[in-house]
Amino acid sequence: MQDTLRRAFEDAENALAAFRHDGNALVEIERCARLIVEAFRSGGCVYACGNGGSMADAMHFAEEFTGRFHLDRRPYPALALGDQTHLTCVGNDYGFDHVFSRQVEAFGREGDVLVVLSTSGSSQNIVRAAEAARQRGMKVVGFLGKAGGDVRALCDVVIIAPGADSARVQELHMLTLHAVIEAVEKELGH
Repeated sequence: MQDTLRRAFEDAENALAAFRHDGNALVEIERCARLIVEAFRSGGCVYACGNGGSMADAMHFAEEFTGRFHLDRRPYPALALGDQTHLTCVGNDYGFDHVFSRQVEAFGREGDVLVVLSTSGSSQNIVRAAEAARQRGMKVVGFLGKAGGDVRALCDVVIIAPGADSARVQELHMLTLHAVIEAVEKELGH
């Protein structure tokens, strides 16, 4: 059992090292933070979505903005697109591929940011959400894995966490989301 546990930590350490040494990753992460700062400064909102563990990360990301992270400051307008009644209603009436795009169509406005989280980048509900956001003049940030999948081409900012294992990708996504939140808080300062 210790071999399994040790290997998990070694894999995480290797994935983080690869991510840290990818010169483009830090550039894209900074671009993400700047888009969010611009949205908040201009009265826009940040929306986030994902499936499974990525949905949990999207919810955590949004609550750090509406609650607090490090600073005791005003809440920033952020929302995870995961209302259960909406998901079951739209899933039943239109199909699961539309559960996020319908909310983007309802609430998304030019100047807003949609953050999509996907280890594959190929989930059709994520792709459709990104398409709907682009149609509304929103910026799209992709926290992705592998090669970025189908949604990659729809993103203004692409952050790809290295690793073949979804767990390692999601761990890097959460670390990066926390770094983005911290940078946004420090930039806005209130």
